[in-house]
Amino acid sequence: MTTSRQTDWMDHPMLRRMVNDANEQLTLAERLTLMKALVPSIADDLDAQQFDAFVSELRLKGERYIEAKTHPGAGRSTRETMGERELEGR
Repeated sequence: MTTSRQTDWMDHPMLRRMVNDANEQLTLAERLTLMKALVPSIADDLDAQQFDAFVSELRLKGERYIEAKTHPGAGRSTRETMGERELEGR
């Protein structure tokens, strides 16, 4: 999780605890089910374009993680996958 002006209001320690607990206590199948269970309420709160952007953001997050994991120590400047900062113009 990253922090920024847009997310300063969030309770990051509480969110981190929830994520850590889920990662430690749930199986992969249970974590996937949890993510799928959150989708309807997220979709209800976003319009179609915002939801599509959210799904794209999830894909990008996974691609960036895989790229970083397969190129340890290479740093962001050598990555081919755009990061959130580039997409948001930060």
